[in-house]
Amino acid sequence: MKFTKTNLLAGAVALGFSFSALAGPKVVLHTSLGDITLELNEEKSPKTVANFLSYVDEGFYTNTVFHRVIEGFMVQGGGFELHSDGKIEQKEVKAPVQNEAKNGLKNKRGSIAMARTSDPHSATAQFFINDGDNNNLDFPSFDGWGYAVFGEVVEGLDVVDKIADVATGTKVLHARMGGQTMERAMKDVPNENVVIKSVEKIDEQ
Repeated sequence: MKFTKTNLLAGAVALGFSFSALAGPKVVLHTSLGDITLELNEEKSPKTVANFLSYVDEGFYTNTVFHRVIEGFMVQGGGFELHSDGKIEQKEVKAPVQNEAKNGLKNKRGSIAMARTSDPHSATAQFFINDGDNNNLDFPSFDGWGYAVFGEVVEGLDVVDKIADVATGTKVLHARMGGQTMERAMKDVPNENVVIKSVEKIDEQ
């Protein structure tokens, strides 16, 4: 895969683990800006891939949005649903998955990793696609853990670029905190919603 977009992250170093020799399950994110095909690395990230696919199988990601977009860094989604009235609300999730960041996979441009809080083992459904080579997120990172990569974009990196290029600002979203939903002003939210219309598993047999 040839990356042509200039890396905007100062000090980023391209660390190239190849996924190509480890063909894994593939899924397509059908977004409002185009399709993104992901190849998942279940050999290196078995628990993370199983967790992600369980949400895919349930249709969890349908009508969710990319709610945090920072050009040159990453595009994050998979946790907030767009309702018919325009409200964007955080969805209920299952138990967190164990952090598998110590798997040798790198947060290079085009890789997909699990989003989480400051708790290393808090990842559930939200994910991000790296829009730059973010080696600062790799194990052990600043907190001794890092952010678990579990696949990479094999088609549609141009769509990731389109998402990363959208205008963003501060929006009031409906976030879940302490078991309740409350309004919360969040930064780096696309001014126009970028929607994941559905996620489809590809059967290559």
